Amino acid sequence: MPSKTFVPAFKAHVGDWEYYLCLMSYAQVAREINFAYELGGNKDLATMIQRGVGDRTEAITQYLLTNEHRFLGSLIVAAWGGHPEYIALTMDDNAEQNMLAGVDREFGVLTFDGTHQFFALDGQHRLKAIKDAVKRDPELGSEDIGVIVVPHFNSEEGRRRTRRLFTNINRNAVKTSTQENIALDEDDSFAILTRRFLDDHPFLSQPNVVQVFSKQGSDGEVKLANRNVNVSQSAWTTIGILYDLLKEMGFDLDGSIQKLSKRATDEVLDESYEILVERLNQLFIACGDLRARYEKTGSPRELRAPKDHDGNGHPFMRPVVQLAVARALRHVVSQGLLDWDSAINRLSSLDWRLVATPFATVWQSGEAGRRGRMITGKEHVNLLQELLTAHIAPANKAQIERALKSYKVLRGIRYPISVEELAKGIVTSTASVFIPKPAHAPAPAVSNDVDIDVEDDEEEQEPAANSSTQS
Repeated sequence: MPSKTFVPAFKAHVGDWEYYLCLMSYAQVAREINFAYELGGNKDLATMIQRGVGDRTEAITQYLLTNEHRFLGSLIVAAWGGHPEYIALTMDDNAEQNMLAGVDREFGVLTFDGTHQFFALDGQHRLKAIKDAVKRDPELGSEDIGVIVVPHFNSEEGRRRTRRLFTNINRNAVKTSTQENIALDEDDSFAILTRRFLDDHPFLSQPNVVQVFSKQGSDGEVKLANRNVNVSQSAWTTIGILYDLLKEMGFDLDGSIQKLSKRATDEVLDESYEILVERLNQLFIACGDLRARYEKTGSPRELRAPKDHDGNGHPFMRPVVQLAVARALRHVVSQGLLDWDSAINRLSSLDWRLVATPFATVWQSGEAGRRGRMITGKEHVNLLQELLTAHIAPANKAQIERALKSYKVLRGIRYPISVEELAKGIVTSTASVFIPKPAHAPAPAVSNDVDIDVEDDEEEQEPAANSSTQS
């Protein structure tokens, strides 16, 4: 006879469902609970439930094996064949306080003895990770997880009922957003560093410099900022863009920083913070002395888009430019074209106005009486990064020619700076560092067939057919 496993459980009711709240060890889960595709005779049910238990379970497995703060949410498990065997128990309470009154309501045990088969209805990736982790480290088998058991009847009505439950669970589940993860995650080192910058950095910790919330209600409800900064706002950037900037600038930090599911040591976090502070401070200076100008101006909104002269606005007040600059720097330094200081030195030589090259790649000047607009289509954003690289550290003449050709195709006019001028900055093993003169070129016109995405007041935004979400 198969051995029996007894699991403590509370019998519960909701709607037209009767279910059981259980506490099981990882070892019991690994042994007693299976996947729908392993239960022969009902391929339709397997197709319904299993959405692909693929490679991404390895990340959960590593989390269980390596993270001392590991925690998994409850599994929802269906009992194939109807109601599982449940035995109600009562508790003796001899205490004068009658402390157990009502506590033992519907308390009992579920019996796992082989007469029922149990399969994961929700949480199959967690289940797979538990099975794999226990195989690699049997000591994990003693740890616990909550399990919710529901009956499944192998009939047309039963399958319909289980399908409905499955879709309701997944339709109503609300995952945390990227911004929420940055605000809350205690394992992602870059999320931890982002919050530290917001608390400790002399500039970024100032009110309104980094937009964290887009809405704060009187009853405590909050909505985290998305990745756009409205042209009328004073913020330099948003929490999501700051996170991305730190990741780009921290590409060569200690390897443990790059593991999003395992927190780096406090020593590594402290060292990384100091390095990133220095790099960001250098970046502010190189990018048109952004911090100094921001702190001196009475209206940061005017720094972004001066009234009647918005083309003279500061490019580094725009998230699209912020990310393009950081990614171009990462490329130049990681490819060994220049070291960080040399790349920063060349970056500082650019003309930091939206109408100037290469920033005019993502800028459309306004017609009479109208503000200009950011062009944030994917092709424009990628081209800006490519042109930034061509200005800072081109590897060869062919690279410059490709960038300028793409510009002409996309914008309909020639790039204001010649291939020959940019080629003076080609990086070779024996070449000295050349700092080109700032190019004070007028903003090029935009051909009528260019799709644009607007960074502007909400009521005037016009989404592009092929645009990024960052402006």
